[in-house]
Amino acid sequence: MRRSWRLTAIGILAIALSVCLGSSPSMAQSRAHVYLLRGLMNIFSLGMDTLAEELSRRGVYATVHSYSEWQGLADQAAASYRAGKEGPIILIGHSLGADAVMEMAAYLGRKGVPVALVVPFDGTQSFAASGNVARVVNLTQREYAYMRAGPGFHGSLSNVDVSSDHNIDHINIDKSPRLHARVISEVLAVVGNHRGEPGAAPSGAKPIQANAPGSHENGAAPANGDTAKPEATPAAPATSVKPSPGAANSGGMKPAADAGTPAIASPER
Repeated sequence: MRRSWRLTAIGILAIALSVCLGSSPSMAQSRAHVYLLRGLMNIFSLGMDTLAEELSRRGVYATVHSYSEWQGLADQAAASYRAGKEGPIILIGHSLGADAVMEMAAYLGRKGVPVALVVPFDGTQSFAASGNVARVVNLTQREYAYMRAGPGFHGSLSNVDVSSDHNIDHINIDKSPRLHARVISEVLAVVGNHRGEPGAAPSGAKPIQANAPGSHENGAAPANGDTAKPEATPAAPATSVKPSPGAANSGGMKPAADAGTPAIASPER
């Protein structure tokens, strides 16, 4: 009788341990999640759907939503992150969806949730990148919609200005194959690091000195034809930097809204 009781107790203990270990966040790696937010009326940003499909084909979990859902999505993301089910978190949006992903990132920051990457496609205004964000790549044709470093932000920030490309406008910027390729590269770099996979660094220009407009690292132009605005560095103030009098404005670039020079994208091929 005593032996039977012991065997039953051992069996119950084994089952309990199995359940506990199986549900432990440390036993299973969390899943990267890319949230893509459409803009006005949820019908003018179908490039977000295409981008989600392209990411899914590469094994990246991506979902598409209306910009108006951002706060509820953030609450869900925070709960999933704390449960060890979700992360890294990546936010991409177009137009009002671009505004929403910046707000969503800041909201997640107030909940203590990190955001690995934020990619706004032609937002309608400027936002400060919150301190919980690791990287912002702002694809824009509006100088007044450049993103800037906010309090506590120590990540990297690139404002990629495509206003010189007359084939791109506000309605189709989210559908540009070239920009999709850039974003996919950025996302795969984040996801690859999370999975511990070797991979190429994100495409695009490396940081350049703010006091050297139009310069490139090692004196060479980036392979993709973009001239990049320098990325924000830790403790770098978001102040305006004007070129010195008489300096050439290389490539017809516009003055930067904050430190450095903007990126001017080459025309679509």
